[in-house]
Amino acid sequence: MPEEVLYMKVLGDLKDRIYSGEFPNLKLPDERSLASSYEVSRSSIKRALNVLAQQGIIFKKRGSGTFVNPLYLKNQSMFHSIGNNLGVSDSYRFNGESPAIELLTFETEQADEETRLALFLEDGEEVYRIKRLRKLQDQAFMIENALVPVKLLPALTAEDLGHSMFHYAEETTKKAVTKSFMTVTVEPSSEDDRDHLALSEVEPVGVMAGIYFLDDGTPFEVGSMRVHYKYMRYNSFVSLDGE
Repeated sequence: MPEEVLYMKVLGDLKDRIYSGEFPNLKLPDERSLASSYEVSRSSIKRALNVLAQQGIIFKKRGSGTFVNPLYLKNQSMFHSIGNNLGVSDSYRFNGESPAIELLTFETEQADEETRLALFLEDGEEVYRIKRLRKLQDQAFMIENALVPVKLLPALTAEDLGHSMFHYAEETTKKAVTKSFMTVTVEPSSEDDRDHLALSEVEPVGVMAGIYFLDDGTPFEVGSMRVHYKYMRYNSFVSLDGE
């Protein structure tokens, strides 16, 4: 199995174990022990731990080991933005629970002028129009709207959209979604917001909109996330080490 896939599996499992409180003393096993338990190379473990450190989930204390960031656990019911953003909605957790996905729309259409400009497409090129609900305990809290060039994911199916689209993209294109430009605002809820998120007319909705890019600079998606205001907490981890 390629190292790209191995490290992603380790990364996802370690996140789940951290969220579920498997490390009550907040200390993670050493790299050698993790490599043995996951039956992968130490380089895969090191790569996964580096990503967790970049996200602010863990920190390394010289001479003592690797620890879970207690402030991260305290504030885990929020979105997390990191330098190599892999999708805000994919990293969302609430009390350790990851959201379920309900696919509402999956259509193919010709890109309009605004979309062509955003995604650097030519006249006549097609995009997928995707609309999904994210749910926790059967309660919808976020509406995802995305436009993705068909040529980037020509074999994409509705079944694939029941999981992380960014992880699917990395597995099929061998390129990761590593950059994004996003704006975060709040606005009055629309009728569609109220229908799907159980909001009243006087309640607002959080909006996170922008463009995501593959690691080679190719625009991958233009879209938005419309979030129930009760879940609209956004955390950004920024490294000041000069790298």
